[in-house]
Amino acid sequence: MGVFRELFIWWSGNTLGQRIYTWRKGQLVGEDEFGNRYYQQSSGVGPLDVPRRWVIYKDLAEATLVPPDWHGWLHYTEDEPPTVTDYMPHPWQESHQPNHTGTPKAYRPQGSTLSTGQRPAATGDYEAWEPE
Repeated sequence: MGVFRELFIWWSGNTLGQRIYTWRKGQLVGEDEFGNRYYQQSSGVGPLDVPRRWVIYKDLAEATLVPPDWHGWLHYTEDEPPTVTDYMPHPWQESHQPNHTGTPKAYRPQGSTLSTGQRPAATGDYEAWEPE
Protein backbone atom coordinates (compact mmCIF):
# COMPACT_ATOMS: atom_id res chain seq x y z
CA MET A 1 0.00 0.00 0.00
CA GLY A 2 2.95 2.39 0.61
CA VAL A 3 4.02 2.76 -3.04
CA PHE A 4 0.38 3.00 -4.17
CA ARG A 5 -0.21 5.84 -1.69
CA GLU A 6 2.89 7.68 -2.89
CA LEU A 7 1.83 7.39 -6.52
CA PHE A 8 -1.77 8.51 -6.20
CA ILE A 9 -2.44 10.17 -2.84
CA TRP A 10 -0.55 13.43 -2.29
CA TRP A 11 -2.21 14.30 1.04
CA SER A 12 -0.77 11.22 2.76
CA GLY A 13 2.47 13.09 3.44
CA ASN A 14 4.90 11.92 0.78
CA THR A 15 4.69 11.43 -2.98
CA LEU A 16 7.01 9.56 -5.27
CA GLY A 17 8.25 12.84 -6.78
CA GLN A 18 8.95 14.26 -3.34
CA ARG A 19 10.80 11.09 -2.34
CA ILE A 20 13.02 11.30 -5.45
CA TYR A 21 13.67 15.03 -4.93
CA THR A 22 14.53 14.45 -1.27
CA TRP A 23 16.84 11.56 -2.15
CA ARG A 24 18.67 13.65 -4.79
CA LYS A 25 18.83 17.08 -3.16
CA GLY A 26 17.82 16.77 0.48
CA GLN A 27 19.87 16.68 3.64
CA LEU A 28 18.11 15.45 6.78
CA VAL A 29 18.20 18.15 9.46
CA GLY A 30 16.08 16.59 12.18
CA GLU A 31 12.86 15.01 13.35
CA ASP A 32 10.18 16.34 15.72
CA GLU A 33 8.15 14.62 18.43
CA PHE A 34 5.38 13.75 15.92
CA GLY A 35 7.78 11.84 13.64
CA ASN A 36 7.88 14.51 10.90
CA ARG A 37 11.26 14.76 9.17
CA TYR A 38 12.82 18.08 8.15
CA TYR A 39 15.16 18.57 5.21
CA GLN A 40 17.31 21.29 3.71
CA GLN A 41 18.69 21.57 0.19
CA SER A 42 22.16 19.99 0.33
CA SER A 43 23.79 22.17 -2.35
CA GLY A 44 22.92 25.33 -4.20
CA VAL A 45 20.13 27.73 -3.40
CA GLY A 46 16.46 27.99 -4.20
CA PRO A 47 14.60 30.86 -5.87
CA LEU A 48 15.02 33.12 -2.81
CA ASP A 49 18.83 32.75 -2.81
CA VAL A 50 18.70 30.54 0.29
CA PRO A 51 18.66 26.74 0.52
CA ARG A 52 15.14 25.31 0.37
CA ARG A 53 13.65 23.77 3.49
CA TRP A 54 10.78 21.30 3.66
CA VAL A 55 9.04 18.77 5.83
CA ILE A 56 7.89 15.23 5.11
CA TYR A 57 4.99 14.40 7.40
CA LYS A 58 4.85 11.04 9.12
CA ASP A 59 1.17 10.44 8.37
CA LEU A 60 -1.26 13.09 7.21
CA ALA A 61 0.12 16.20 5.47
CA GLU A 62 -1.33 18.72 7.91
CA ALA A 63 0.50 22.01 8.50
CA THR A 64 -0.73 22.31 12.09
CA LEU A 65 1.33 19.22 12.93
CA VAL A 66 4.51 21.32 12.69
CA PRO A 67 5.55 22.49 16.19
CA PRO A 68 6.41 26.19 16.71
CA ASP A 69 10.16 25.64 16.96
CA TRP A 70 10.31 23.84 13.61
CA HIS A 71 7.84 26.30 12.05
CA GLY A 72 10.26 29.14 12.74
CA TRP A 73 13.07 27.24 11.05
CA LEU A 74 10.97 26.26 8.02
CA HIS A 75 9.97 29.89 7.42
CA TYR A 76 13.50 31.29 7.84
CA THR A 77 12.67 33.08 11.08
CA GLU A 78 15.40 31.02 12.74
CA ASP A 79 18.74 30.30 11.06
CA GLU A 80 19.55 27.20 13.10
CA PRO A 81 17.20 24.21 13.45
CA PRO A 82 15.87 23.33 16.92
CA THR A 83 18.18 20.30 17.03
CA VAL A 84 21.17 22.69 17.18
CA THR A 85 19.79 25.51 19.35
CA ASP A 86 18.18 23.47 22.17
CA TYR A 87 14.88 25.35 21.98
CA MET A 88 13.38 25.92 25.42
CA PRO A 89 9.75 27.07 25.57
CA HIS A 90 8.76 29.86 27.94
CA PRO A 91 6.99 28.81 31.16
CA TRP A 92 3.73 30.37 29.95
CA GLN A 93 3.72 28.40 26.67
CA GLU A 94 1.48 25.38 26.43
CA SER A 95 2.47 22.24 24.57
CA HIS A 96 1.71 22.25 20.84
CA GLN A 97 -1.70 20.98 19.79
CA PRO A 98 -2.66 20.34 16.16
CA ASN A 99 -5.87 21.76 14.71
CA HIS A 100 -8.85 19.84 16.12
CA THR A 101 -11.48 21.20 13.74
CA GLY A 102 -13.80 18.41 12.64
CA THR A 103 -12.78 16.10 15.48
CA PRO A 104 -14.45 15.37 18.83
CA LYS A 105 -11.83 17.63 20.49
CA ALA A 106 -12.97 20.68 18.49
CA TYR A 107 -13.98 23.83 20.37
CA ARG A 108 -17.74 24.11 20.69
CA PRO A 109 -18.91 27.24 22.52
CA GLN A 110 -21.95 27.29 24.74
CA GLY A 111 -25.05 27.49 22.57
CA SER A 112 -23.49 25.72 19.59
CA THR A 113 -25.73 23.14 17.94
CA LEU A 114 -22.98 20.56 18.53
CA SER A 115 -22.41 21.34 22.22
CA THR A 116 -24.42 20.05 25.12
CA GLY A 117 -24.95 23.39 26.89
CA GLN A 118 -27.88 25.75 26.67
CA ARG A 119 -27.55 28.98 24.70
CA PRO A 120 -27.54 32.03 26.97
CA ALA A 121 -30.61 34.20 26.83
CA ALA A 122 -30.52 37.40 24.79
CA THR A 123 -29.75 40.50 26.84
CA GLY A 124 -32.04 42.86 24.95
CA ASP A 125 -29.24 45.11 23.73
CA TYR A 126 -29.50 43.75 20.19
CA GLU A 127 -31.69 45.57 17.71
CA ALA A 128 -32.46 43.69 14.49
CA TRP A 129 -31.90 45.54 11.23
CA GLU A 130 -34.90 45.96 8.98
CA PRO A 131 -34.71 47.31 5.45
CA GLU A 132 -36.63 50.51 4.82
